[in-house]
Parts: sequence; C-alpha cells; structure tokens
Amino acid sequence: MCGIVGIFGHSPVNQGLYDALLVLQHRGQDAAGIVTLEGNKLHLRKDNGLARDVFRTRHMIDLRGEMGIGHVRYPTAGSSSSAEAQPFYVNSPFGITLAHNGNLTNADELKLDLYREDLRHINTTSDSEILLNIFAHELHFLGKLRINEQDVFKAVAAVHRRCRGGYAAIAMINGYGMLGFRDPNGIRPVVFGKRESDQGTEYMIASESVALDSQDFELVRDLDPGEVVFIDMQGKLHTFQCAANTQHSPCIFEFVYFARPDSIIDDIFVHKARSRMGSKLAAKIQRIWPDHDIDVVIPIPDTSRTAALALANSLEIKYAEGFIKNRYIGRTFIMPGQQVRKKSVKQKLNPIDSEFKGKNVLLVDDSIVRGTTSQQIVEMARDAGANKVYFASAAPPVRYPNVYGIDMPSASELVAHGRTEQEVQEIIGADHLFFQDLDDLIAAVKKKGKSSVESFDTSVFDGVYVTGDVSDQYLEQLELLRSDSAKKGRESTNSNLLGIYNNE
Repeated sequence: MCGIVGIFGHSPVNQGLYDALLVLQHRGQDAAGIVTLEGNKLHLRKDNGLARDVFRTRHMIDLRGEMGIGHVRYPTAGSSSSAEAQPFYVNSPFGITLAHNGNLTNADELKLDLYREDLRHINTTSDSEILLNIFAHELHFLGKLRINEQDVFKAVAAVHRRCRGGYAAIAMINGYGMLGFRDPNGIRPVVFGKRESDQGTEYMIASESVALDSQDFELVRDLDPGEVVFIDMQGKLHTFQCAANTQHSPCIFEFVYFARPDSIIDDIFVHKARSRMGSKLAAKIQRIWPDHDIDVVIPIPDTSRTAALALANSLEIKYAEGFIKNRYIGRTFIMPGQQVRKKSVKQKLNPIDSEFKGKNVLLVDDSIVRGTTSQQIVEMARDAGANKVYFASAAPPVRYPNVYGIDMPSASELVAHGRTEQEVQEIIGADHLFFQDLDDLIAAVKKKGKSSVESFDTSVFDGVYVTGDVSDQYLEQLELLRSDSAKKGRESTNSNLLGIYNNE
C-alpha cells in the first residue's frame, strides 16, 4: 500500500507536499519521495525511511517549483531498496514523473512487452516503473511534438487497455501539466480538490481526503473508475472517462484497516463505516451468545477503536483502553520479516494490568492476518491477569492473498487459510473467537446513500478477484514471491529474469 499526492499551485509546493505526506504516512513507512517542477527543470529527493527523516531542510530548499508530486511507500511486489523509492522518472517523451499506489497483475507480461516491442528498459522490480513506461510509450506513440489534453486522454486510455490490476497514479509531464488516473474497477482510492489563492485556483490530487483537509483544499470528489483528471500549465482542469468498461468496486480492506478514520472514500465516511462494523459484530455476538459473560471490551489500538466502542455500546458493556501504544513503532502488518514483527508487538503495546485483572475481556481488532500478533496479545492479556480472553475481529477471516497493492502474506502464512474458525481460535489461544460475517461487513461499509459503489473487492475474504484475471498459476507465483522464506531469493529470481531479456 502506498500514499500519493500531487499539487498544482501558484506558489512553492514543497512544504505542502511534505505536510501531505506526513498525513498519508500510515499508507507507507518504507520510503518517501518528492519531485517538483521549476520551469523545465525537475528536482527530486527520495530515499528509504519516514518522510520526516528523508526530507531535511537542505532537501526542502532544493525542491523548488509550483507543481510537484509526492509518494510514501512500503514494498508490495518490489524490494525495499532505495532504488524502488518513488516518484519514478523517464526522460522520453518530454520528461515524465509518476507516483503509483496499487499493483499490476500482468506486470511480468508488460515488462516483456516493454523490452521486446517498445524497446524500453525497466531498471527496478517495481511495477510502478512499468506503469510509467507504458504511459510514456503510449504518449510517445502518438508521434506529436506538442500535445494537448486529448492526447493525454488517449495515452491513459491505452494504459487502461494494456494494464490490469488495481492502480491509482499521479504523473507530471514536463511543460504540460499534472494528471491523476484510476483503474477501471476503482480498486485503489484517489480524490482531487481545489482551493483559491490570490493568483488563481490551485489543485491537489491525493490518495485520501485527509491530505486535502490538511492543506485547506476543498474536496471536489473521488475520481471515477477509469477516469483521468488533467491540470494543464495554465491551471485549467480537464476530466475524461478513458475506460470502455468500468465497474466501481473499491477494495473493502481500505475501510477495514488502511484508510484513516477521518477520510472519505467514494463518498463513504471511514469512521462511520467502522462504527457500523462494530454494531454489526455486536448483533452477531448477541445472536449466537445471548448469555455471554463479557465484562469489558478493550480495543487493540489504533484502527479497531471505532468498531470496539460501537460494539461495547451496542452490547451495553463497559469500554476501556487496556493497551498503551508506542507511537514510534510502525505497523507490524507491513514490517518486512516475521522475526521483526514478533519482536515489535511487545515494543508497540503494553497492557494496563488493572483493566484486565480478574475480568472476562473481549479484545477487538480490525482483522486477523497471520495470527501471530493476535496470539501474543492474547498472551499479554492473560499475563495481565485476565480471567478469560475473548477475541473479536471486525472483518471476516482473511483466507486469500491480496493482489491489488496490499503486501499481505502468502496464502500459506494466513492463519485462516484452509482452517476453520475454531482452529484459528485454538491457534491464537482465545477462549472464544468472533469473526464478522462478510455480508455484514459489506452492509456496514455501503450504507444506503449517495455513494456510487456498485460492489467491493472482497477477495481477501472470499477469493473472488474483481479483475477476473487472477489464475491459480498467478497465485502460486505470488506464494513464491511473498512467503518470508522465499523473499530471500527474490534478487536471484530477478537476475534470472534479466538473463532471459538479455538472451532475446
């Protein structure tokens, strides 16, 4: 998962981009980057680390210009090398930079096509570089010395025809403007907004609405699936639908886990969706265990707080904060190795014994992925003196890998894959385990209203991939790439693939 932002302004945008990346930091903690355009010159700074560490005063001074894009990332298909940090740049045609959130499911095929037919070299393992080169080639293929917004739309339409998967991207074309576009299924989120200045209207494109809020931009709307928004150098906004067949099916895991609760995605308030998740889960507990003996509901910070509070209120049970979180430890779900994850749980959370001692405790989390974190937290609760420890997940069992930009573990490393809920309960050591039903999760997120969402990508729960191109062979390859043991061999695999190109 990554965070992207672009600003078209009438004054320097370096500080605005940096501040927006801080707000989007929850979407990626592996690397950060900003590129700005000053006249016809690009200024780029990117490296591994958090935004606050990557950008020092000397870097900010050098990031001159009134238009720019930024990115925060954690590795999905690529490695965690600083060479994979974004934005990416390609010099032909015109000079194009791009920041991308998502994953291309046909990346290997596209990489071969780029080498054999488009004569373009891909220097990293990132599919973001592939996406950039596809767009650049399609723009170059038009064969025009000067381009306009219609040419940009044609190039994005070609991108949609060639690329499959989930993607949201922001790009700058040197001398022409800034654009953002979204995949035909609208899997990954992207919004745009505007604000007025003395010099005219300024625009921002970003992964989440909170980035706009932080810079006093007015949210205009989400990009529709397959749509492109283009701001030319004169500051004129152009939008166009570039995909022939679209279906609005955003990733439901954005609402469960990734998005900030104060964001609005596809006209759905994330906070309210999570609150409804808690109410739905409470109704299930009341239905299947009406004579429960739960004394207190305790959230596992931070994402589950909203759902846990709604659950406690619905059951009329005491709600308490039982864990203190160290905010300087990153999300364990997106850390690079299992040993690091195991060590970080106790560094990240510390129980308040008085909230547990002698009580029957219901712990609430947003989801259960590997199960190792849940297992350790259950142990913490018992060590803190809990009489019984129950566990509730605001999401259904995660049984399948995500292929659209979330670096979930391989299927074999998902605790619920191929196991019953009872078996998962035994593994994490809880006295009782409650999972949200998928129908209830969908109903909680898509409350009747003005959202144009037709359906959701729920593939991590049901194995149904909305793009329709995810084969068993693809998932087997994903298993080889994503398992902790296999990741050590990734570099040699890429070297072998490079050898194939060289022998063509």
